[in-house]
Amino acid sequence: MNHLQMVVANVQYKKPTGRGHKQMKGLLRYYTYRDGRTGSAMQIQGIDRWMDRGLGRSIKDIARHCNTFKSKHVLAWTLVINPNPELVQMVEADRREQFVHDLTETTLERFFEARAIDTGVEYSYVIHHRDSKDKQSPGLPDPHAHILLPGTYFDEGIGGRCPLYFSRNRRENHIEMLHRSAEGVMMELMDQYAGRDWERDYDAILAERRSERAVTHNPPNGTIEDRGVKWNAWLGTRMTDRETSAVGYFRYFPINPKPQKGSYATDEVELKFRPILSKLPYQRAKNILRELEQYVQEQSLTDLSAFLQDVWEIATGHPQELVNFFSRNGLASDTRDEFLPESRQVRDLDIGM
Repeated sequence: MNHLQMVVANVQYKKPTGRGHKQMKGLLRYYTYRDGRTGSAMQIQGIDRWMDRGLGRSIKDIARHCNTFKSKHVLAWTLVINPNPELVQMVEADRREQFVHDLTETTLERFFEARAIDTGVEYSYVIHHRDSKDKQSPGLPDPHAHILLPGTYFDEGIGGRCPLYFSRNRRENHIEMLHRSAEGVMMELMDQYAGRDWERDYDAILAERRSERAVTHNPPNGTIEDRGVKWNAWLGTRMTDRETSAVGYFRYFPINPKPQKGSYATDEVELKFRPILSKLPYQRAKNILRELEQYVQEQSLTDLSAFLQDVWEIATGHPQELVNFFSRNGLASDTRDEFLPESRQVRDLDIGM
């Protein structure tokens, strides 16, 4: 696999100005009381959400320490360490939070060691849990850490605090150093939490996905109209993990959609998958795909938009009705149960761009 896609580490900062202090307090409230842009975080009385590594375990304490330890130009640094959801799902569910704790703390330890900051830097962090927003594999576990660092750190050599900075130039690239630290730790933790065969297993999933995309070399099953443009569409499957797959369709999507109807050049589009039914056992997904293809062919469907919307709506509301729907329209009796009941329907069907 591409190790650059294993984990994302982002860095930003807040200035020690009135506006910066206001933004900082809003950010602290967001980190404390929410798990994402929508929805509140679960709060358990008596349990602190913040992990205190010298900067505090409450909004008040963290804000006070950041103000005390600010530099001339930086009130606080904000970092995000976000492991790839497709790798996180290979870790047992009840171990994922500890996985992110270990990833966060070990990455920062290695990063400061690489920068020869022997005393380390005070920080606090909180872990957020959300579902991934990847439209090809929506709903994957996406835990990540939000970290706050002060604008200065204690330097034993000078016996006082000096500015903490993140350079990004040819001579010294601390952002790249942080990424390398996170990637190295991620490799070690995946061996520990998911087993030493995890990379081989993930490469096998990627190979299967490449094979599944090959269906687009065949004539399309129909078209999907989107913003006045008809796009060729291929019914297909996409492996989700070592045990499950999704059923849906492939089509080309504009990289940068145009505001008005128009054609697109080859380099302006990319092939993507959109699921309709997910979390299906591998062979069950293949059987359902075969029945969908047969139905489309027997009904001589050309525009697939309404058909796919119907399948999704029926499956989302009443899975048994999906069985009845295909039974009325010639679904083979020995595969009717393939639609029931373990499959998980996609929360929002995305026919458009």
